[in-house]
Amino acid sequence: MLPLAALLFASAAQGRQASEKPWPPNIKPVFAHPLPGEGVWRRSGPPVDGGPPVLLTVFRTDPAYPRVLAYVAWFDHTRTAVGFYPGRYEPPHAAVRGPMMVPYGQRWRLLATFNAGFTYAYGGNGSAVNGRVNEPLKDGNATLVGYKTGAIAILNWRGGPNAGKNVAWARQSLPPIVWNGKLNPALDNSLRWGQAFGHSIRVWRTGVGIDRRGNLIFVAADAQTVVTLAKILQRAGAVRAMQFDINGFWHTLITYTHKGGLHPTLVEPQANQSASRYLVPDDRDFFAVYRRVPGPLTVPFK
Repeated sequence: MLPLAALLFASAAQGRQASEKPWPPNIKPVFAHPLPGEGVWRRSGPPVDGGPPVLLTVFRTDPAYPRVLAYVAWFDHTRTAVGFYPGRYEPPHAAVRGPMMVPYGQRWRLLATFNAGFTYAYGGNGSAVNGRVNEPLKDGNATLVGYKTGAIAILNWRGGPNAGKNVAWARQSLPPIVWNGKLNPALDNSLRWGQAFGHSIRVWRTGVGIDRRGNLIFVAADAQTVVTLAKILQRAGAVRAMQFDINGFWHTLITYTHKGGLHPTLVEPQANQSASRYLVPDDRDFFAVYRRVPGPLTVPFK
């Protein structure tokens, strides 16, 4: 892992074109005297249609914890296509288990991967892929939805156990934590928001959000409560957001380059997983972000 100042300076050096539309605005620093590059977006991976499909940044989250960093990824919904994949054991009753990794036939366009949400056993978090339900979707749960049009949304699910015909995939994970730009007032430090290892309140947490333009945001940060995670997503531009998996073992954000072969890079420090996670079969479900190709969105298994 790079020293903090070097990591942020690298972000600044690569993100000076952030005023170029449709880049999102840089994230406003929490600290009165930010380090160089803090909250500044930088490109990741090859351009698509003349623009960046993936942007990354890092920023410090709390003046009381000056060494804690949030690692943030932004995905342009016009240049990317997102697929949801079951793992070996999660979801437990996958209608089609599939490759349990990024399919070999899709790796030429792979841009990023990241972990999914809480297990089905924890809160009845249903899911569906290509029109087939794994576990029934539960009303009241936050649901990340990918439509066949390629659009992405977070819904407070009220549609019953099955996904609609226009849905390519859906993945639930507890109630929403940000809704219409505001924090869910029900957020607290109870076990409702996850069982942390060692009964600690502040642990690694991940979450996803949708910005006002419909682009997807993924966040991973250590030493967070569900409330502080929601604030990170809100500061990053999410108008709707949901918590994904927590604890140090499960968080994973990986980006890929393609010069002379496929080269994965872990974005955040992760001692329990390697950059090749999701290029080999994995126990948990996950998301793959691809460069967009013409046609309706489906989850490719080959």
